[in-house]
Amino acid sequence: MSRPVPALALPLTDGRIHWLRSIGWLVLLGPFFFLSYGYANSMAAARGVTDALFFEWERAIPFVPWSIVPYWSIDLLYGLSFLCCRSAQAVDRQAYRLLAAQCVSVACFLLFPLRFAFERPAADGLPGTLFTLLAGFDQPYNQAPSLHISLLVIIWACFARAVPGRWRGVVHVWALAIGLSVLTTYQHHFIDVPTGAAVGLLCLWLWPERGPSPLAGWRRRASRGRLRLAFAYLAGAALLAAAALAVGGVALWLAWPALALALVAFCYAGPGAAGFQKDATGHSIAARCLLAPYMLGAWLNSRAWTRRQPRPDAVCDGVWVGRMPDAAAMRAGGFAALFDLSAELPAPRGPWRYATLPWLDLVAPESSALIAAARGIEAERRAANGPLLVCCALGYSRSAAAVAAWLLLSGRAADVDQAVAMVARARPRVVLGDDLRAALAGCAAQTGSADD
Repeated sequence: MSRPVPALALPLTDGRIHWLRSIGWLVLLGPFFFLSYGYANSMAAARGVTDALFFEWERAIPFVPWSIVPYWSIDLLYGLSFLCCRSAQAVDRQAYRLLAAQCVSVACFLLFPLRFAFERPAADGLPGTLFTLLAGFDQPYNQAPSLHISLLVIIWACFARAVPGRWRGVVHVWALAIGLSVLTTYQHHFIDVPTGAAVGLLCLWLWPERGPSPLAGWRRRASRGRLRLAFAYLAGAALLAAAALAVGGVALWLAWPALALALVAFCYAGPGAAGFQKDATGHSIAARCLLAPYMLGAWLNSRAWTRRQPRPDAVCDGVWVGRMPDAAAMRAGGFAALFDLSAELPAPRGPWRYATLPWLDLVAPESSALIAAARGIEAERRAANGPLLVCCALGYSRSAAAVAAWLLLSGRAADVDQAVAMVARARPRVVLGDDLRAALAGCAAQTGSADD
């Protein structure tokens, strides 16, 4: 008979490891939350902060005592969110998001202290008890950005990914109740809500569910062309931010496109197209929300530049080149597949095959990227049961270069000049400058040496 194995000798399963890792993070995050938040509150009280930022229409927001229940529930959901994590990396990234939100918010509380301006009515019963407990460690300070909203965004995204589809509606409804409660409990003014959401989304963007963090892109030095574009976008962000602060009121919404341009500048300077967080499923929720003003501007720009040539053009053997289509254009063209090279624009969804290799706009791709695009185009062309559309924002540069690389590598063009001429003949307004021609030449050289 075999001897029983002592319990301590049993190997930890992955699940138990994740539990222990989650508990370890909570042991760190819990005290840090109360200590840092309380410190910011005490500093504001010691300074006698009286500044408040609110709109007059907020006086019409009703005080709803029972909304303190969903308001308090975020404390429970904070800990439970770690149960949604299925790997050690997921646990760590959730902790990084929560920790970063805390650090950014507390830093703002210390640098720009504000207080809540309205008198809160008295409450009795259970709501009254919960408000009394809240007053034990909270004060009418620590306003913008709302840390409550920042944490809600992070926790909401975590639960929305983890719960089955039939329960996702419950998650969304309860999250909305928590979001509204910061106003109806008279804890925050309206401006605290979008600023808090921005901090939460920024944390989700910095530590995404899939793929590397955008911070990892700084390990590689950007080219001068990318840095010039980064400075241009950063200058635009600074102008919009200055206008928002100078005008105030409704103009404060200009802070959103200012943040979007600042993040685009960050992408051009560091992580490149990876910062747009676009893959076969589309952009991440954080990228969609944070970069929405820029994406809208990019879409309008693409339509303005291609208004006289909205339709794609056939190049060779079922491969077409054109601007980012909508679903109607895909159906009208009878396309069986879409190969997308735009980092900044969302692609239409439908019954067609879809593949993406996101590239930055106005930046010449490297030869290795052109080779990857050429191979991807050929793979999709063979797999698709019908024509393939290769697209970017305008259909004049990135997609044209990728199709030229495909013509070159597949032997349909003898050299770079012939490949460029074939694309230009199909779509006369294509722009393939010296930098793209050099990359195509490098592409041909790399594949030629590999064949040898």
